[in-house]
Amino acid sequence: MITVENLSKSFPSNGSNGAAGSPVLALRDVNIDVDAGALYGVVGPAGSGKSTLARCVALQERPDRGIVRLDGLNTGTLDGRRLREVRRQVAVVDAKPELYGERTVAGNVAAPLEQLGLDGPQRRSRVGNLLDLVGLTQRAAQRLSELTDGQLRRVAVARALATGPAVLLADDPTGGVRAEESGAVLTVLDRARAELGVTVLVTTPDPSVVRRVCDDVAVLEEGSLLERGKVLELVADPASRTAQALLPAIETGRGQSARYDRAVDVVLIGFAAVGALLPEAAARFDVELATIGGGLTRVGDTPVARFRVGVRGQLADTALAWIAERGGYVTHTARGPQGVAAA
Repeated sequence: MITVENLSKSFPSNGSNGAAGSPVLALRDVNIDVDAGALYGVVGPAGSGKSTLARCVALQERPDRGIVRLDGLNTGTLDGRRLREVRRQVAVVDAKPELYGERTVAGNVAAPLEQLGLDGPQRRSRVGNLLDLVGLTQRAAQRLSELTDGQLRRVAVARALATGPAVLLADDPTGGVRAEESGAVLTVLDRARAELGVTVLVTTPDPSVVRRVCDDVAVLEEGSLLERGKVLELVADPASRTAQALLPAIETGRGQSARYDRAVDVVLIGFAAVGALLPEAAARFDVELATIGGGLTRVGDTPVARFRVGVRGQLADTALAWIAERGGYVTHTARGPQGVAAA
């Protein structure tokens, strides 16, 4: 659906005396592929190039080099009327969306439909469906001043979806939203993908957004792409930035590890693996596998665990190999007094 090929973008800067300085490179040869109907996250700190990438995909900025393709179409060749037509297929919810304060919630969602000339019955039906999607049906007649920040963000999403775009870009959708409301905003994005078939691209500095709703992720830093891929595949690699950001931290005292022959780190993905793999291996091979650090989380609806496990028993190697054969990801962190590390 969205293909970004070797995208680079720079902006002019001013020197200390007001003269033109060296250009600021916002993106450096970035490549991503977003499948149709996916919920794709671009994560990175402030200044990493996330918003610039979103604007290039939305055709609001032209890159210095590289190509943005939408459904295979090279958007760099478009101008005039054709460019405007393709832009209408990409809706944007900015980090600080501008809504119409003098209008009601329903009036804000209806605004783009009025501009299209949609008649009253069709417009009211469409607005009603979108307010149901974002969970604000009961707020339809309220003014924006009566809403919370999270509700305002959901109004902005509904308005962006009003014209039936193929792509929705949400720039920092939970920024400035209280933690207890951020889940409702992310649920709306997930529903847009699931119920409307919209391809959703989310940019965020918050890795927990990726953990909660994204299928795929790209990690940016200082304009460069550090890694990309399926979230569940990346969390299986303890060395990945995604795993480091999303998996539970491991804090284990030396005394805990010293009671065992070795300590290993194990990542388990899925209900069956998290619930049964370690106890089944311990019983099958008559070894001790004791959880001495780590914890549980979820990636979307999938449970994921990272444990530090103290291991003791003659068939320990066999037990660990058996765990790995059944989808566990085992990293040998220490063995005996030498503390030999091996992946």
